[in-house]
Amino acid sequence: MVKNIAIGTGRRKTAVARVYIREGSGKLVVNGQAVDSYFVTPEQVMVVRQPLMITASENKYDILINVYGGGLNGQAGACRHGLSRALTQVDQANYASLKANGLLTRDSRMVERKKYGQRGARRRFQFSKR
Repeated sequence: MVKNIAIGTGRRKTAVARVYIREGSGKLVVNGQAVDSYFVTPEQVMVVRQPLMITASENKYDILINVYGGGLNGQAGACRHGLSRALTQVDQANYASLKANGLLTRDSRMVERKKYGQRGARRRFQFSKR
């Protein structure tokens, strides 16, 4: 039986990530795949690994992430948020460095909803004078 040390939930846009930290050697698995094969660009992989680099715990834990919703960039941001929260649970000393780098703040930017009587969220239908 594998025991989770910490669990964190991360959100960004419409993506939600559940992060489980376990004792291990630094394996990072996202939805059953290695992080490098799940995320397409190296920037997205870097975003996910950012909390580990800041807290200097890249090879201390095995990390299992389940993420759904949104696109890949939103999912990468959600993974980063969840991982930061979980690392804070593991060791309270991580809190200061993660907070200083803005990794514990949920990025609250979402797509604005479409309003009735308009073509989009803010775009109006074309005005006809005559």
